[in-house]
Amino acid sequence: MGRGARATRARPTDGRDPVLPLAILGFLADEPLHGYQLKDRITGLTGHVKPVSDGALYPAIARLEAKGFVERRPEPGSGAAPRQVLTLTAAGREELDRRLREPTQTEITDRNRYFTLLAFLHRLEDPEAQAAVLRRRLDFLTAPNVAFFFDQDGKPVRVENAPTLFQRGMTQIARATSKAEREWLDAAIAELEAAG
Repeated sequence: MGRGARATRARPTDGRDPVLPLAILGFLADEPLHGYQLKDRITGLTGHVKPVSDGALYPAIARLEAKGFVERRPEPGSGAAPRQVLTLTAAGREELDRRLREPTQTEITDRNRYFTLLAFLHRLEDPEAQAAVLRRRLDFLTAPNVAFFFDQDGKPVRVENAPTLFQRGMTQIARATSKAEREWLDAAIAELEAAG
């Protein structure tokens, strides 16, 4: 690194992030898992954007267990202490279904939370309910865009007039990504409506 440059790392979740319980429920809906397997899968999903620590994961699991959404059962291991296998309960499946069917507005508008929701949306078996979630995202993306940059009078700056090369790049990338996502959403909603 150059002189004066500082390394930055993503901050681990604090365990109260609503994405973490959704990811736990979603992965356990696939199959029972050990805690370390669950951590690996969540890390694979969120990557460097939101790394999960043991100090966040295990309290989140304990809170889901206290609500009756997750159960632990011991499994004989090669070590002295038995390993704990986590399973989703019937109440946990209902909670996952509810969260997928009724995502919060932030789970629709925040890209990272939305991608976590999208990763498990296949668990919602009703194509119309899946399409309804996608329509909410599409509505958000097609609403009048909020500009990244404003001039001295407070008016949005057009992308080609952004003050720097990097700000122009940021805006162009965001617009291209949004356009590609809207195209996918249109196609996915049409496919789900045809299936429903």
